[in-house]
Amino acid sequence: MSIPVLLSANYLPPVSYFHAISQHADSILLDQHEHFPKQTYRSRTHIATANGILDLMIPIQHGRKEHVAMKEVKISYDHDWQRLHWASIQTAYRSSAYFEYYEDEFAPFYERQFEYLFDFNREQLELMLRLLKIQREIQCTDRYVKNYEGLDFRTSIHPKKTSVYTNPKVYYQVFEEKTGFQPNVSIIDLLFNQGPQSKMYL
Repeated sequence: MSIPVLLSANYLPPVSYFHAISQHADSILLDQHEHFPKQTYRSRTHIATANGILDLMIPIQHGRKEHVAMKEVKISYDHDWQRLHWASIQTAYRSSAYFEYYEDEFAPFYERQFEYLFDFNREQLELMLRLLKIQREIQCTDRYVKNYEGLDFRTSIHPKKTSVYTNPKVYYQVFEEKTGFQPNVSIIDLLFNQGPQSKMYL
Protein backbone atom coordinates (compact mmCIF):
# COMPACT_ATOMS: atom_id res chain seq x y z
CA MET A 1 0.00 0.00 0.00
CA SER A 2 1.36 3.41 -0.97
CA ILE A 3 2.01 6.19 1.52
CA PRO A 4 -0.84 8.78 1.49
CA VAL A 5 -0.21 12.10 -0.23
CA LEU A 6 -0.10 14.88 2.40
CA LEU A 7 -2.29 17.88 1.61
CA SER A 8 -3.84 20.90 3.28
CA ALA A 9 -7.61 21.14 3.46
CA ASN A 10 -8.32 23.78 0.79
CA TYR A 11 -11.42 25.67 -0.30
CA LEU A 12 -12.63 24.51 -3.74
CA PRO A 13 -9.01 23.56 -4.53
CA PRO A 14 -7.27 24.27 -7.84
CA VAL A 15 -6.92 21.69 -10.59
CA SER A 16 -3.32 20.99 -9.52
CA TYR A 17 -4.60 19.73 -6.15
CA PHE A 18 -6.60 16.99 -7.85
CA HIS A 19 -3.80 16.22 -10.26
CA ALA A 20 -1.66 15.46 -7.20
CA ILE A 21 -4.39 13.22 -5.83
CA SER A 22 -5.16 11.34 -9.04
CA GLN A 23 -1.56 10.81 -10.11
CA HIS A 24 0.36 10.16 -6.92
CA ALA A 25 -1.54 8.29 -4.25
CA ASP A 26 -4.22 5.80 -3.32
CA SER A 27 -5.19 7.74 -0.21
CA ILE A 28 -5.14 11.29 1.16
CA LEU A 29 -3.80 12.61 4.44
CA LEU A 30 -5.20 16.02 5.40
CA ASP A 31 -3.16 18.11 7.81
CA GLN A 32 -5.48 19.36 10.54
CA HIS A 33 -2.69 20.35 12.94
CA GLU A 34 -0.69 22.76 10.76
CA HIS A 35 -0.76 26.42 11.77
CA PHE A 36 -3.26 28.26 9.61
CA PRO A 37 -1.29 30.35 7.08
CA LYS A 38 -2.82 33.47 5.55
CA GLN A 39 -3.27 34.10 1.82
CA THR A 40 -3.39 30.45 0.79
CA TYR A 41 -5.95 28.15 -0.79
CA ARG A 42 -7.09 27.06 2.66
CA SER A 43 -9.57 29.93 2.76
CA ARG A 44 -9.64 31.17 -0.85
CA THR A 45 -10.25 29.95 -4.35
CA HIS A 46 -9.95 31.34 -7.90
CA ILE A 47 -12.74 31.09 -10.46
CA ALA A 48 -12.74 32.15 -14.11
CA THR A 49 -15.25 34.92 -14.90
CA ALA A 50 -16.07 37.24 -17.78
CA ASN A 51 -13.71 39.79 -16.22
CA GLY A 52 -10.85 37.35 -15.62
CA ILE A 53 -9.86 35.63 -12.39
CA LEU A 54 -12.01 36.30 -9.33
CA ASP A 55 -10.81 35.50 -5.82
CA LEU A 56 -13.40 34.17 -3.39
CA MET A 57 -12.27 34.30 0.24
CA ILE A 58 -13.90 32.75 3.29
CA PRO A 59 -13.63 35.15 6.25
CA ILE A 60 -12.36 33.61 9.46
CA GLN A 61 -12.66 34.60 13.09
CA HIS A 62 -9.49 36.23 14.35
CA GLY A 63 -8.58 35.47 17.94
CA ARG A 64 -5.67 36.73 19.98
CA LYS A 65 -3.51 33.76 19.17
CA GLU A 66 -1.15 34.26 16.25
CA HIS A 67 -0.82 30.54 15.57
CA VAL A 68 -4.02 28.54 15.36
CA ALA A 69 -4.22 24.90 14.27
CA MET A 70 -6.17 24.45 11.06
CA LYS A 71 -8.77 22.26 12.79
CA GLU A 72 -9.52 25.12 15.22
CA VAL A 73 -10.02 27.89 12.66
CA LYS A 74 -13.61 29.13 12.83
CA ILE A 75 -15.52 30.64 9.94
CA SER A 76 -16.91 34.15 10.41
CA TYR A 77 -20.49 34.92 9.39
CA ASP A 78 -20.38 38.62 10.23
CA HIS A 79 -21.33 39.29 6.62
CA ASP A 80 -23.20 37.11 4.14
CA TRP A 81 -20.20 35.73 2.23
CA GLN A 82 -22.06 32.52 1.40
CA ARG A 83 -24.65 34.38 -0.66
CA LEU A 84 -21.94 36.42 -2.40
CA HIS A 85 -19.82 33.36 -3.21
CA TRP A 86 -22.75 31.37 -4.54
CA ALA A 87 -23.98 34.30 -6.63
CA SER A 88 -20.48 34.71 -8.10
CA ILE A 89 -20.27 31.00 -8.91
CA GLN A 90 -23.69 31.07 -10.54
CA THR A 91 -22.80 34.13 -12.61
CA ALA A 92 -19.53 32.59 -13.76
CA TYR A 93 -20.85 29.12 -14.58
CA ARG A 94 -24.58 29.31 -15.21
CA SER A 95 -23.98 28.97 -18.96
CA SER A 96 -21.44 26.16 -18.65
CA ALA A 97 -22.41 22.74 -19.95
CA TYR A 98 -22.71 20.94 -16.61
CA PHE A 99 -23.50 23.58 -13.98
CA GLU A 100 -27.18 22.69 -13.75
CA TYR A 101 -26.21 19.03 -13.42
CA TYR A 102 -24.09 19.70 -10.32
CA GLU A 103 -25.50 22.85 -8.71
CA ASP A 104 -27.79 21.04 -6.26
CA GLU A 105 -24.71 19.24 -4.89
CA PHE A 106 -22.86 22.49 -4.14
CA ALA A 107 -25.73 24.74 -3.05
CA PRO A 108 -25.98 23.31 0.51
CA PHE A 109 -22.45 24.54 1.28
CA TYR A 110 -23.75 28.08 0.81
CA GLU A 111 -26.88 27.55 2.88
CA ARG A 112 -25.63 25.58 5.90
CA GLN A 113 -23.30 27.27 8.37
CA PHE A 114 -20.23 25.26 9.28
CA GLU A 115 -18.40 26.24 12.45
CA TYR A 116 -14.93 25.13 11.39
CA LEU A 117 -13.14 25.81 8.11
CA PHE A 118 -11.48 22.38 8.14
CA ASP A 119 -14.84 20.60 8.28
CA PHE A 120 -16.26 22.77 5.50
CA ASN A 121 -13.27 22.08 3.24
CA ARG A 122 -13.17 18.37 3.99
CA GLU A 123 -16.84 17.85 3.18
CA GLN A 124 -16.43 19.75 -0.07
CA LEU A 125 -13.42 17.58 -0.92
CA GLU A 126 -15.45 14.43 -0.32
CA LEU A 127 -18.13 15.75 -2.66
CA MET A 128 -15.69 16.71 -5.42
CA LEU A 129 -13.91 13.36 -5.30
CA ARG A 130 -17.28 11.63 -5.65
CA LEU A 131 -18.31 13.82 -8.59
CA LEU A 132 -14.95 13.26 -10.26
CA LYS A 133 -15.30 9.51 -9.60
CA ILE A 134 -11.91 9.44 -7.89
CA GLN A 135 -11.99 6.89 -5.09
CA ARG A 136 -9.61 7.85 -2.30
CA GLU A 137 -9.68 7.23 1.41
CA ILE A 138 -9.33 10.46 3.38
CA GLN A 139 -7.42 10.38 6.64
CA CYS A 140 -6.47 13.23 8.99
CA THR A 141 -3.20 13.78 10.81
CA ASP A 142 -3.14 13.14 14.55
CA ARG A 143 -0.24 15.56 15.06
CA TYR A 144 1.80 18.09 13.11
CA VAL A 145 4.44 16.49 10.89
CA LYS A 146 7.21 18.82 9.76
CA ASN A 147 9.17 16.36 7.65
CA TYR A 148 6.87 13.90 5.90
CA GLU A 149 8.25 10.68 4.41
CA GLY A 150 5.88 10.68 1.44
CA LEU A 151 4.74 13.31 -1.05
CA ASP A 152 3.96 16.60 0.68
CA PHE A 153 2.03 19.25 -1.26
CA ARG A 154 1.10 21.47 1.69
CA THR A 155 3.30 24.38 0.63
CA SER A 156 3.83 23.74 -3.09
CA ILE A 157 0.16 24.17 -4.06
CA HIS A 158 -0.03 27.87 -3.35
CA PRO A 159 -1.65 30.91 -5.08
CA LYS A 160 1.71 32.69 -5.38
CA LYS A 161 3.74 29.73 -6.62
CA THR A 162 4.03 28.19 -10.07
CA SER A 163 1.59 25.33 -10.42
CA VAL A 164 2.89 21.83 -9.80
CA TYR A 165 0.37 20.78 -12.44
CA THR A 166 2.15 20.33 -15.75
CA ASN A 167 -0.65 19.20 -18.06
CA PRO A 168 -0.29 21.46 -21.13
CA LYS A 169 -3.77 20.61 -22.42
CA VAL A 170 -6.54 23.16 -22.34
CA TYR A 171 -10.27 22.53 -22.04
CA TYR A 172 -13.21 24.69 -23.03
CA GLN A 173 -13.99 27.54 -20.60
CA VAL A 174 -17.08 29.72 -20.80
CA PHE A 175 -15.21 33.02 -21.23
CA GLU A 176 -12.10 31.69 -22.97
CA GLU A 177 -12.68 33.75 -26.14
CA LYS A 178 -12.74 36.95 -24.08
CA THR A 179 -10.12 36.29 -21.40
CA GLY A 180 -8.00 33.50 -22.84
CA PHE A 181 -7.60 30.12 -21.17
CA GLN A 182 -7.21 30.43 -17.39
CA PRO A 183 -5.09 27.54 -16.09
CA ASN A 184 -5.22 25.98 -12.63
CA VAL A 185 -8.33 27.71 -11.36
CA SER A 186 -10.74 25.95 -9.01
CA ILE A 187 -11.64 22.36 -9.81
CA ILE A 188 -15.27 23.47 -10.18
CA ASP A 189 -14.24 25.25 -13.39
CA LEU A 190 -13.13 21.93 -14.89
CA LEU A 191 -16.10 20.08 -13.45
CA PHE A 192 -18.77 22.53 -14.64
CA ASN A 193 -17.23 22.77 -18.12
CA GLN A 194 -16.21 19.14 -18.67
CA GLY A 195 -18.50 17.14 -16.44
CA PRO A 196 -17.83 13.38 -16.60
CA GLN A 197 -14.78 14.00 -18.83
CA SER A 198 -12.98 15.84 -15.99
CA LYS A 199 -11.32 12.70 -14.64
CA MET A 200 -9.81 11.97 -18.05
CA TYR A 201 -8.30 15.46 -18.15
CA LEU A 202 -6.66 14.89 -14.80
